[in-house]
Amino acid sequence: MYTNDKKQERVRRDCAHFAKQHGVRCAARRYGVSPGTVTKWCRLSRRYGHVPIPAKSSRPKCSPRALDKTVVEKIIDIRLEHNRSAEVVHKRLKGEYGVNVSLSSVKRTLDRHNLLRKRSPWKRLHVSQPRPEALKPGDLVQVDTIHLMKNDGTRVYIFTCLDVYSRWAYARSYERSNTRNAVHFLKRAQAEALFTFNMIQSDNGPEFSTHFTERIPQQHRHSRVRRPNDNAHLERFNRTLQTEIDLRWPQVSDINRKLKTYLRWYNEERHHFGLNLETPLSAIKCFQAID
Repeated sequence: MYTNDKKQERVRRDCAHFAKQHGVRCAARRYGVSPGTVTKWCRLSRRYGHVPIPAKSSRPKCSPRALDKTVVEKIIDIRLEHNRSAEVVHKRLKGEYGVNVSLSSVKRTLDRHNLLRKRSPWKRLHVSQPRPEALKPGDLVQVDTIHLMKNDGTRVYIFTCLDVYSRWAYARSYERSNTRNAVHFLKRAQAEALFTFNMIQSDNGPEFSTHFTERIPQQHRHSRVRRPNDNAHLERFNRTLQTEIDLRWPQVSDINRKLKTYLRWYNEERHHFGLNLETPLSAIKCFQAID
């Protein structure tokens, strides 16, 4: 029996329970159904227990307009070949193989085989902020995370930030990469800096989600998806950091001890070509003197 009435599920349960006590035919007369139907409900009741007995789905098992099996296989093969979008699969089907199917059929086929990338319903849209020009320290501070693999297969993380104007940098290691540690890192970085952070720029990692935006006092903007060049200054610092510090067999305490010494040298003594061979500290003091 096919029905969308939720009350019928309880009726089936009660009818099966009544039939166990008074017999199938007596239950059939009482509930106005055939004895065969009551027998089926009793069989289902033994399977589900004393709970409402669900109805069968009214959806047909097959459709006369269903795509041919060879077309479905071709859609899947094209998708797996280069992992392109449904629109590209639809275009290639029509152009290269002469298969004329609708785009919605291609998307539906990929969805049934779990080959579509669906946006998470829990992920909120990032509000785009215009990218400011770095005219003074703190105008644009880039933030990122470095992932390091330990010997036991687990990871440690280094949060890094860099001021685009002065090239002043800060980094600290954590056991986990999450929003809580990202906020804690930014507070420590602001306490160490000699200037105020105005705009924070990060990639679209989960540690820099909307929750991160809501928990920091600064303005926050995200770089474009799959555009690491938007954070080019910080990406270069991350590579320099991994090149100039021995990060083998990483432990959080050892990394933070090395970072403390390295960052003092990086900000106060290391000469940067982007600053005309000046140091980040001298660039900050020069601006503060002019201002």
